[in-house]
Amino acid sequence: MSMDIVKAVTLCEVGPRDGLQNEKTLLSVEEKLELIEAVADAGFPVIEVGSFVHPKAVPQMADTDEVFRRLRRKPGVQYRALIANLKGVERAAGCGCTKVKLNVSASKAHNIANLNRAPAETVAGFQGCADAARAAGMEISGSISMAFGSPWDREIPLSDVKEIVDAYLAVGVTEISLSDASGQAYPTQVYQICAEMARSYPQVTWWLHFHNTRGLGISNIMAGMQAGFTRFDSAFAGVGGCPFVPGAAGNVATEDVVHLCDEMGVETGVDLDRSMEVSRRLVQILGHNTDSYLLRAGKSKDLILELPVKK
Repeated sequence: MSMDIVKAVTLCEVGPRDGLQNEKTLLSVEEKLELIEAVADAGFPVIEVGSFVHPKAVPQMADTDEVFRRLRRKPGVQYRALIANLKGVERAAGCGCTKVKLNVSASKAHNIANLNRAPAETVAGFQGCADAARAAGMEISGSISMAFGSPWDREIPLSDVKEIVDAYLAVGVTEISLSDASGQAYPTQVYQICAEMARSYPQVTWWLHFHNTRGLGISNIMAGMQAGFTRFDSAFAGVGGCPFVPGAAGNVATEDVVHLCDEMGVETGVDLDRSMEVSRRLVQILGHNTDSYLLRAGKSKDLILELPVKK
């Protein structure tokens, strides 16, 4: 009996943004370009280059404009960036970015504490950003962080997540990412939520974004695949995390995800060896090891040992 799973997936490399923004080491524009261009050459169809947010808030992303201006773009690759407001749209348009992503927290307690607004109200306020992005010829997508739980609410009611989806649809955003920023998702929950979202919103293009905080990132991707989802974020070498969640480790490692898919015969279009080369280069730049199983153990197919000969 075969496992019910998708035949091919699309991966987005989010390391240049969600990974590097949590590192103390500030990479130069040249180092970022080296990594991003190598990721594209490895076969990634979507890359999250950086974010257009206030440089005091996220100094690691302060040079995103310059990175976009100098980036050698590979035909067929989508280069996207995170924005927080209308200023972010303007910066993106000014440096040649062609796709932007908005974000809101599914945690009502978190969103109200930070912004004094419910999550759906925050999304409704994105109308100006969506209109400005389209006027500038840019595509726009949205993401929902804490969709699978938060430190403030534990599990998030699915009705709360649906309210945000409805709000995104109301401003014309039909590509939406469900993100486990706090690393609290688990496979049965992921499967149930994904199955319900696919059933309720067939018009939405879905992405899933998992952190490996408690070692369940790969398991959650598997659950998403079993629910029929085919688009996943990952970060080279497993860098990243969530700076405001205690103990939140990095994103699920890109090379671990590609290896999983290769072993199962799920097509990614990504060259695993080249992907691992990028991750090794990043580790070299950062000067510390990361949470990547593949970088520690290597590929399963490379393990060809000879039995010891009895004397």
